[in-house]
Amino acid sequence: MIKKVDHIGIAVRSLETTLPFYTEVLKLSLIGIEEVESQKVRVAFLKAGETKLELLEPTTQDSTIAQFIEKRGEGMHHIALGVNSIEERIIEMKEKGIRMIDEEPRIGAGGAHIAFMHPKSASGVLVELCEKKG
Repeated sequence: MIKKVDHIGIAVRSLETTLPFYTEVLKLSLIGIEEVESQKVRVAFLKAGETKLELLEPTTQDSTIAQFIEKRGEGMHHIALGVNSIEERIIEMKEKGIRMIDEEPRIGAGGAHIAFMHPKSASGVLVELCEKKG
């Protein structure tokens, strides 16, 4: 079911001020930056071995990332698990009593098909299912 840890999402106030830590201090390679208008974020992808780090900067004050930072401050936002057949994984999670934030997959950064589990179903951790198509 789970292929790998695809990425770890980190909420940040500013990519501009945060990126130098990851690229200059930790020497991680910047894969790219994109804006995901539907989620009201700018995302920077960094290569960390087999896994990516995804820095999430809110583009509006009403985005979920802005609300997260307001409540909890900057830091780890979610862990994304790479899966095959995301639609089947969502059905399977629901059959196992897992509360899903996303009942249907939606398009996330990099064109991935994503769906989030509610943190209350995962011991307080926001878990994302992520399927890369094509």
